[in-house]
Amino acid sequence: MFENLTYLQLQQYWWIIISLLGGLFAFMMFVQGGQTLLGKISKGDETLKTMLVNSLGRKWELGFTTLVLFGGALFAAFPLFYSTSFGGAYWVWMGILFCFIIQAVSYEFRTKPNNFFGQKTYETFLYINGSLGVFLLGVAIATFFSGSEFFIDERNFSYWQTSTRGLEALTDPFNVLLGISLLFLVRISGAMYFINNIDNNLIRKRSVNSIKIDMIIFLVFFLNFLYMLFTRSGFAYDENGHVFIEKYKYLNNFLEMPFIGAIFIIGILLVIISVFNTVEKQKSCCIKTGGVGIVLTVMALFLNVGFNGTSYYPSVFDLQSSLTIRNSSGSEYTLLVMSYVSLMVPFVLAYITYAWYQMDKVKITKEEITSKDAHNY
Repeated sequence: MFENLTYLQLQQYWWIIISLLGGLFAFMMFVQGGQTLLGKISKGDETLKTMLVNSLGRKWELGFTTLVLFGGALFAAFPLFYSTSFGGAYWVWMGILFCFIIQAVSYEFRTKPNNFFGQKTYETFLYINGSLGVFLLGVAIATFFSGSEFFIDERNFSYWQTSTRGLEALTDPFNVLLGISLLFLVRISGAMYFINNIDNNLIRKRSVNSIKIDMIIFLVFFLNFLYMLFTRSGFAYDENGHVFIEKYKYLNNFLEMPFIGAIFIIGILLVIISVFNTVEKQKSCCIKTGGVGIVLTVMALFLNVGFNGTSYYPSVFDLQSSLTIRNSSGSEYTLLVMSYVSLMVPFVLAYITYAWYQMDKVKITKEEITSKDAHNY
């Protein structure tokens, strides 16, 4: 089966898998988005807040499963990226990791008896994870397009050229635009999830109002991000692996790969349609439509920056140190063996789907949360 694929085809196959997992993780971050809305939607009502936290608490582990899949696949298939980025942009990735650690701690200890810190502290942790964690992740992903300052020698040892270790990415408006766009996108999906998962008119009303505001903010920042993306020069490489600057590279990629461009447009349209149906038609199932839209949009962005002779992790310090799917992947044998392991991915996705279905059979109600036998996060 996979033995008939060339080395380049195996590299492309794994970039497609990583792009898909990246899109799925972006969708699962509705949990992070919902965490930033706890105070806004509950407005001090502890029962409503408990309903919201429990709605998210039943899904956060599925998001972690997807994150582990995404990170593991990226590390195994493209180890040079992992060593360069995680070893170089140290403080950004450590900040992201810290934000996800305190999320897990918060769900486990928020309602534990004799809680040393108190519920408010863990709710603050959840807000930090949903806001700062998502923003930093968006900034880190934006550097796939804008580039970073590193040098890789002939032994594949990487050397980061700034003492701020990745924090310099925060000074680039392009990176910040994607970080803010991602933050408000997950807030929108989080609100749609509440509408779909919780049977409460007050939560539904406040979630709809939140979507109205967040959608406007999202569009302002995302459209500006797209404008800067399509008008900027990109990092291309030729058949010999020589990296050079190409004008309008990322726009050209969508035009030269119309199938990926179509996926990107369809994804954006699905998100817009899901928001319209939620706000104007008062539908409660739009998290599914919006989720598919998020997956397709993010997947298309990853494919854009990895295919068509494009460096997916460019170096603005030394162009020839830029990483591509061809010069940063594992060996052909490694990719071949992993390709058979990747056949397990559909089973993991099936598990996530099944677990989701079982947990969402019955919507969360106030009576369930306030009952004596309730297990609350």
